[in-house]
Amino acid sequence: MAPMPRAALILSAGFLLAAPSVASADFVHVVAPGETLTSIAAADGLSVADLAAANGISPYTQVVAGTGIQIPPQGLPQTQAQPQVASQGDGDGDSDDPQAESASGPSAPAGAGSYVVQPGDTLSAIAARAGVSVADLAASNGIDPNAPLLSGTTLQLSGSTGSSSSQFVSTAPPVTSAPNVSASYVVQPGDTLSAIAARAGVSIAGLAAANGIDPNGTLLSGAVLQLSGSPGTAASASTQPVGTAAQGSPTDPPYPTAETVTAGQVGSIASANGVSPSLAAAIAYQESGFNNDLVSSADARGVMQILPGTWQWIQHTLDQGGPPLAPASAADNVRGGVLMLRSLLNATGGDPAMAAAGYYQGLPSVQQNGLYADTQQYVNSVMALRQQFGGG
Repeated sequence: MAPMPRAALILSAGFLLAAPSVASADFVHVVAPGETLTSIAAADGLSVADLAAANGISPYTQVVAGTGIQIPPQGLPQTQAQPQVASQGDGDGDSDDPQAESASGPSAPAGAGSYVVQPGDTLSAIAARAGVSVADLAASNGIDPNAPLLSGTTLQLSGSTGSSSSQFVSTAPPVTSAPNVSASYVVQPGDTLSAIAARAGVSIAGLAAANGIDPNGTLLSGAVLQLSGSPGTAASASTQPVGTAAQGSPTDPPYPTAETVTAGQVGSIASANGVSPSLAAAIAYQESGFNNDLVSSADARGVMQILPGTWQWIQHTLDQGGPPLAPASAADNVRGGVLMLRSLLNATGGDPAMAAAGYYQGLPSVQQNGLYADTQQYVNSVMALRQQFGGG
């Protein structure tokens, strides 16, 4: 997408929540501007080491305003403090507030060798709690250390050198990766349709339709899914239009409508198409503040600020197997942007920062020219916003 002027980023006041000064029970404190791990620990009568351990982070971590820090009860032994799992706006309909949900991470007896990813988990936090390096954890699972984690997948921790109190229990068998270009894939125990669709670079709806199955049904281990309709998403991203080609005709769709969406709605659409909900929500907020009636000075339109030429490219190149994109729909404007993000993520090895850069500047331009100064500012804003919407 061609770069365009951006208004100053204004974060909703809803992101900043007051926290009690004394920790009498488990709760999540949302970091306010200017706070540090030291000041939060002091306010709640905890040591920095215990507060860091309870959150699976280094005592020297610089906390970011708007992120959640779990405050354990005073006097709770460090090994019993449960790691925080932040809300990820996963579109399950129970909350649209990116700070509204929290949950305790699972723990396990000594010898456990795997961990099922929860909404909001990050590879660095899981590695810290398991006592292994991020690089080793990524290598042992054959994943990109910078790629977003998919909730429900299983990470192998067999190489962990941490103590038994920092290990995790497995609630599902390992998930075997589905190759992007394979014609078929045999379902493994613990697989989900969304994870297979994401790895194959297709939509959940398209994968379900191609195999005549219910997208919300249970997958049977050993079943064979046909992936022959999978588009070559890396090749698609390389054809992303830039400049005049992206601009298109001012009379062509998408058309702005007087609609707004929520972070939860964006996250739901993203999750259904194998894209990180927090990344999609961050870009939607950065681009338009969730407003489908916005038209930029460059003629980008809707929630995801899509140029007419780019919209045509998404329709004809990326929207394979799903229903046609409605030209005057906020939800389909989001879906179009999400399809573009999925293509960019697949083309950049799952790197959210590079995908955001490609979304703004156009991946062919990024690959040829590197990041422009305004693109770097855009990426920085998106990555900061992503933390507000749950990260991961």
